[in-house]
Amino acid sequence: MLSYADAATISAKKDPLTNISGLLLIRDYEIYDWIRRHIPVVDGTAYDGGLAERDLAFLAYGLREMTDYEYLASRIKQVQYLGNRLIEEGIPIVRPIGGHAVYLDAKAIMEHIPQDRFPAQVLAAEIYVEGGVRTMERGTVSAGRDPETGENRKPALELVRMTIPRRVYTNEHMEQVVESVVGVYNRRHELKGLEFTYEPPFLRFFTARFKPVE
Repeated sequence: MLSYADAATISAKKDPLTNISGLLLIRDYEIYDWIRRHIPVVDGTAYDGGLAERDLAFLAYGLREMTDYEYLASRIKQVQYLGNRLIEEGIPIVRPIGGHAVYLDAKAIMEHIPQDRFPAQVLAAEIYVEGGVRTMERGTVSAGRDPETGENRKPALELVRMTIPRRVYTNEHMEQVVESVVGVYNRRHELKGLEFTYEPPFLRFFTARFKPVE
């Protein structure tokens, strides 16, 4: 796959087993050399990315393990298990089910909440309240504002990403996740949306704060 790419980025917090880190792959040497010379200003060196040796060791091992068939089969089957259980409970999700995450269709689940009231953010917050399950909004909050009009961008997809950490949870844990989502789904019409109490100028999905709409 990489032979067809000029550049690639990899988040190593998914399958390669690290607590934090990533990879930047560059085919063009001149671009690579420019980045290599500037990395020490913001991110350690080109050889460690500011990581401890422990995390570098995890990354080296994880890059090998993540291509092992049995490991991949086990991991993907667990994601499939969660997705199929949610489908059985009548929860709208994105299909086909992915390899490292299940995406909830927040626009379908919270169809009574307009995008300016952030239905995916509502769903993500309520799942945490319901069962302590941390997810991530991938909808209007993540899309940000149009720099010219100042209006919220309204993406076609309003999603909540449920990423499953590798080699951590059992299928019994997945059942608790399903119960949390179903609990919110059953009381979804009680929810009216969210509004900002603090909105940073960029990357608002990291640090924004909200309150429920009355």
